[in-house]
Amino acid sequence: MHIFITGVAGFLGSNLADYYINKGFQVSGNDTLIGGDLKNVNSKVKFYETECEDFENNKKIFKGADIVIHAAAYAHEGLSNFAPNLITRNIFSGSVSVFTAAIESKVKRIVFLSSMARYGKNDKLFKEGDIPNPVDPYGIAKLAAEKILINLAKTHNIEYNIAIPHNIIGKNQRYTDPYRNVAAIMINMILQNRRPVIYGDGEQKRCFSDVRDCIYCIDRLARDKNINSELVNIGPDENYITINELYQVISNKLKFNLEPQYFEDRPNEVKLANCDANKARELLQYNTKYNISDSIDDMILDIKNKGAKNFVYNYDIEINSENIPSTWKDKHF
Repeated sequence: MHIFITGVAGFLGSNLADYYINKGFQVSGNDTLIGGDLKNVNSKVKFYETECEDFENNKKIFKGADIVIHAAAYAHEGLSNFAPNLITRNIFSGSVSVFTAAIESKVKRIVFLSSMARYGKNDKLFKEGDIPNPVDPYGIAKLAAEKILINLAKTHNIEYNIAIPHNIIGKNQRYTDPYRNVAAIMINMILQNRRPVIYGDGEQKRCFSDVRDCIYCIDRLARDKNINSELVNIGPDENYITINELYQVISNKLKFNLEPQYFEDRPNEVKLANCDANKARELLQYNTKYNISDSIDDMILDIKNKGAKNFVYNYDIEINSENIPSTWKDKHF
């Protein structure tokens, strides 16, 4: 079986590639390397340094693939409020390009990795049947891409599934990006003996999900012939932790005794961002094997091995309004 993974040098894409290579499958993938790292790419992967927006090129590199897993994304929910053109072009137009080229290339199935940003704000666990109400351009673009995939799949009779992974952490997560990946940012800053940043009061609640617990679910959505045209949340709904508590876990493990720095809330940040996992448990046999302590241990080891690094501002701010977080405007990281 030949599996093509977009964003194969990124966090989730590279972990998926390793999983399929270990199973003996043929794996190809592309990445711009803007948010990914070539060092993450398994040597057995046929790699293309290209962007998903390039429709004509996608048609060429998808040839022969049985399944396309679309994991590539400028996954910058907060930044999308201030760089909406960049983020939505990648998320929406890039996804439409991938879906169209995959169908034209006669792949058997498309798996789209969406985002819980599609749901918006709520005071309860997000369920697949909830009416989506995204609150930022990133979430709006993800939802729109879902709708295009469903429409094209029905029109052209192609199999698809949509996964909604959330709060995933683990090995290969980008830790030099100042706009996302709170656990990785904290570890990188502490290893430089710098006080990490927390936005607002730090009482935002999350259930972090180890990438190793998610890979099997995505694989089921990709290869199980009995699972088709499904939308499934992937991630835990137990063991909530606040950002303040996350900092305590990380700082204790690294024996770092300084207090974090608190900054104003970021615009449109969701306070409770967690999904109901019952469908994944029933349909995909989802089960959490790794707790937050295990995940942080894995990340600390990975980042220590690669070395603490300066943060890289790869994305231009398009709207310099008064609402932009000062940490980004002043390049605090």
